[in-house]
Amino acid sequence: MMTEDLLEREFKPLSIELEYADEEDELREEVETSAAESAQRTKKERILELYGAGITDVAEIARRTPARPSYVAQVLQSAGLLDGYFDLYTTTAREQNVYSRFFRNVLSFRSVEAARESVRKIDRLYNYFERMGDRAGQHQAMVLALTGKNRARWSGKLEEAKVFDEWLASH
Repeated sequence: MMTEDLLEREFKPLSIELEYADEEDELREEVETSAAESAQRTKKERILELYGAGITDVAEIARRTPARPSYVAQVLQSAGLLDGYFDLYTTTAREQNVYSRFFRNVLSFRSVEAARESVRKIDRLYNYFERMGDRAGQHQAMVLALTGKNRARWSGKLEEAKVFDEWLASH
């Protein structure tokens, strides 16, 4: 068998990869068409329109609009159309679970001092849950600190992110 034959057989794309590539082309055409049609509408209006048309999956709406899933979820939640969606960028002011009320409005990274104050509050709650023997509560504290670290880091606030990172490293 020749080298070219081996390479062709070894590196031939899987059929699922080819189907996905075709799907991407179709999606790109659909987005370009809908972009031309909706040049007058905002992303928010397009998201609400798609939801109203019966497309309720956040990922599907994100695929059909030039928007991130977290933005789609925020728009739908603000309009009262979606409950129970949480990711790194959704607000911590909404109830996610039974621990949410303890951590409501605790997270801030406006400045290094605000990040330190957040970590102090998170640490107090972490210690409270530790005394109670509530590992899930401790875990929620760690998740909030990680959320603070990631949000700060992706916002370009590296010193603020470091404050959360140091707390996480010590727990």
